[in-house]
This record gives sequence, structure tokens and C-alpha cells, in this order.
Amino acid sequence: MCGLGGQEGSGFQRQPIQEAALSGPTAVHTKQPFPTIRVAALYCFARLDASSALRNELETLCRAKGVKGTLLLASEGINGTIAGPVEGIDRVLDRIRSWPGFAEMEVKFSAAAIMPFHRLKVRLKAEIVTMGQPGIDPVRGAGTYVAPGDWNALIDDPDTIVIDTRNAYEVAVGSFAGAVDPGTSSFREFPEWFRNERDRLLGSGKQPRVAMFCTGGIRCEKASAFLKREGVDEVFHLKGGVLAYLEHVPATESRWHGECFVFDQRVAVGHGLAPGTHSLCFACRRPVAPEDLASPLYEAGASCPACHEERDEQQRASYRERHRQEQQAARQGRAHVGAVLRKPEEGRDG
Repeated sequence: MCGLGGQEGSGFQRQPIQEAALSGPTAVHTKQPFPTIRVAALYCFARLDASSALRNELETLCRAKGVKGTLLLASEGINGTIAGPVEGIDRVLDRIRSWPGFAEMEVKFSAAAIMPFHRLKVRLKAEIVTMGQPGIDPVRGAGTYVAPGDWNALIDDPDTIVIDTRNAYEVAVGSFAGAVDPGTSSFREFPEWFRNERDRLLGSGKQPRVAMFCTGGIRCEKASAFLKREGVDEVFHLKGGVLAYLEHVPATESRWHGECFVFDQRVAVGHGLAPGTHSLCFACRRPVAPEDLASPLYEAGASCPACHEERDEQQRASYRERHRQEQQAARQGRAHVGAVLRKPEEGRDG
């Protein structure tokens, strides 16, 4: 789905949950002045004829407008992050939104002083966020969206089980109080985890409600479709993900503990999307907490407590050299080919 209300379900009745209708990042940020480069993170679950012709058309438009980044096309929709001149980004988004079913596509904007991507990739894929489960259909079978303003009422209810669909390194940075951590290293592991833990989570009596969340909404939306197919009746997912919650819910009312890991140069954000305190390990691209900086296993550009034992000295030497080159490039005001932010596991999702 693309910012639309969820599918059928009995709903959460103690406090009415409205179908999410955020003015959201799209409406808010497009009114603000931007530096030269606009960055757009987008996704939409909708039926798509993901053909080579469509891929070529979109790639040609992006190149003509100076837009770089990655876009993934599949029969289930589109997912990606792109950057470029404001006019160029607007033209590309207008074209995508002209496709049937994509008018309400979810987009989150940010700005950059320099181009954050070195190239453009428009790819045809089997899935726009990889779960590895054939037949999952978020277009028709997803759970019910819950707006950030209604999320607290849902997760505060003792009859609701809250599941964090993100990976373990993300959960370590922050999560909702009481949320179940699957302990996964990849979204592909989520289905097996749920099947193994289903009886423990849901019990044998009346099924509880299940509320799921992720960074930007795409993973929990697909996970909700998976749970629906597995026979879970009342499945909800946070509209716009944790980022929308932190943007719209005041810190004084928040149930979020810690910071939210993000897949860009900010590394982590807090309430109001203020920059967080975490940095990024250059070697493994995992988040590094402030207290980790004092560890003897931390070396800027070479290792952190999470990855020190995973690398040998030759690898750390290579990271040191690349880090030195990036720092030199930064001092000279130019981008280094190794400076692109990479996710530890998958392509872009939220």
C-alpha cells in the first residue's frame, strides 16, 4: 500500500484507531528551503509491470535530471533512495506517482550539501524488500495502518504484542518499551523466527493483537502481510515507521527508549528527528554508542567492539588506509569513492 488505510480487521476498540492520514514528511518538508541536493527515500507497495522498458524509461529520466541513487522495481512496487536537484527529484517523483496505484507513494525528504551517491542504479528485482517468502502480497493482504498519534493506545494495551521487525544491531540503538526483539541479522530471518516462536508469542487461546514497527514502514508492512497469511487475524503496523512517530509524538508522551538507527549520514536520530549520539563503525557499518568509543577494541576507521574479533590485522590495516584517504578527501572538499554509506546487510529499507 502507499500511505492508504490498512486491510480488513476487527480493529483496536478501546480507543478508536484512525486510518493513518499524515501530512507527513512529504507535506512538511517540501515547503522548507533546501540546499542544492534533495534526498528522497521512497517506497510503495502496488501492482507494477516491472519491465525492462519501464526500468529504462525511469533510468533515462533520472540521468537527464541529474538524479543518482538506487531504485528497486518489482511486481510488488518500488523502493529506493535518490538524490539530485530539487527540480529533478520532483520530476522523477511526479513520473512515478503517475503510475496507476502510486499516487499516494510514501516519500521522506532530507537535504545534503553534496551529492551522497556516486552513481545511479535502477534495478529489476523479485522483491523491493527481501523476505524470501513467495506469495506474500502487501498490496491486498497487509495489516491495518496505525497513525503515530494512535500508536501509544495500541501498544499500552496488555492484549497487544509488540514486535520490532528490525535487525538486532538496530534494536540495540533503541526500541519501544516492551517490544519483542526477534534477534535477526537480516529481514529474511523474520519468517522462520515467527514460525518458531508463534506458540510462545500468541498462545493457544484467544489470539492477541499484534503490532509491528520498523524504521520507515516498509518492513513492518510486508511483515504484516506475512502474519496475515499465517492466520493471525488482528495485525497492525505503524504508519511511517519509527521516524514518523519520533517526528509527530512529543517526547513527553513517547514510549520510545533510546535512539533510532537510520541508514544515512545521521546514523541515529532522537525525538523530533534531532541528531543522535551514535556514530558509525567505518569497518562494519554498525552503530557505535558513545561508551563504545572508550573501549580498547575501538579504533576510529578500523574496528569497534562489535567487529574487532571478526577482522584480522591485515583487514584492519586496509580499513585504516581507506579511512585516511576518505579523511583527506573530506579536507579537500571532495567525495571519496569509498565514502558511500552502506547498510550492514541489505539494500535500502526502513
